[in-house]
Amino acid sequence: MKTIDPSAPILVTGGTGFIAGWIIRYLIEDGRRVHATVRDPNRREKVAHLEALADKGPGTLKLFRADLLDADAFDDPMQGCELVLHTASPFTLGPFKDVEAELIRPALEGTRNVLEAANRTASVRRVVLTSSVAAVYGDAADLREVPAGVFTEDHWNLTSSERHQPYSFSKTLAEKEAWSIQSQQDLWDLVTVNPSMVLGPSLTSASASGSIGVMKQLGDGTARLGVPDIRFGVVDVREVARAHLRAGFTPAAEGRHILSAAEMSLLEIAAVLRRRFGDAYPFPRRVSPKFVVWLLAPALGLTRAFVARNVGHPVRFDHTRSVEALGIAYRPVEESIVELFQQMIDDGLV
Repeated sequence: MKTIDPSAPILVTGGTGFIAGWIIRYLIEDGRRVHATVRDPNRREKVAHLEALADKGPGTLKLFRADLLDADAFDDPMQGCELVLHTASPFTLGPFKDVEAELIRPALEGTRNVLEAANRTASVRRVVLTSSVAAVYGDAADLREVPAGVFTEDHWNLTSSERHQPYSFSKTLAEKEAWSIQSQQDLWDLVTVNPSMVLGPSLTSASASGSIGVMKQLGDGTARLGVPDIRFGVVDVREVARAHLRAGFTPAAEGRHILSAAEMSLLEIAAVLRRRFGDAYPFPRRVSPKFVVWLLAPALGLTRAFVARNVGHPVRFDHTRSVEALGIAYRPVEESIVELFQQMIDDGLV
């Protein structure tokens, strides 16, 4: 059980990320001293929104250059920090030219480099890792092996690999590595946040959130003829950001925490958008038959193994621990969906 000094600086890795932006905003609004790592502090289009947050205060922000694959990059920004929020990790669903270079090395070695820096930094007392429900399960079909019919923090992804669901594989490897490193020392403890698909507004139009790609296909006509019957968990980015802070500042917090407000299908998300935006955009109205999706999988950027194990399969998550241990109150998912799509309209993405 670790208590964090509120006056000490807090390190947020991956500061330009979708989730990290909201974490930094809340920390600055709370008057905290924030150290944030970014790839290039001089890229104004990437960091201007963070500097604007700092200008409003009352907290402060200091940006540091860091690359996930640089083993020494995190020592300087971590100095004096008691809490490290490690959000930096590649988030892309493909296609990939080199899975090892694009996903696995940055996720695994990046986590290792941050945590080994924590081992070298005497001030660090707690690390909060942004993991994912992708480290809990690999495919919706895995639910058939779960007696209670719902995924919990006790479950681990056992079915992903470099060839099948490589993003999920990278998140699983990274979280397991984090727990392994933590178990070998007693200077700092580890808490993980495992969100499902993150929706809601971004603090910058430069965000590369993977959820934006999904929403864009629903609104730009790509999916007008139908969508696969795929279900997944969804959660608002603001709840995810708050969960990181609660995980960091709640002394009794420990272990893993699934963050998921509800399970929805692509067609249900499209229905929410149609109720709000009408027929201004060609939102899909029907589900494509599974055999059609299977036949067209390569052209759709999917593998047939993915289609077989995810299309038409239910998925359920138990978020009880996030509510009871972290005090998370989930907003209606419709709000998150509409706000994200409206921002995409405002930013000219659809």
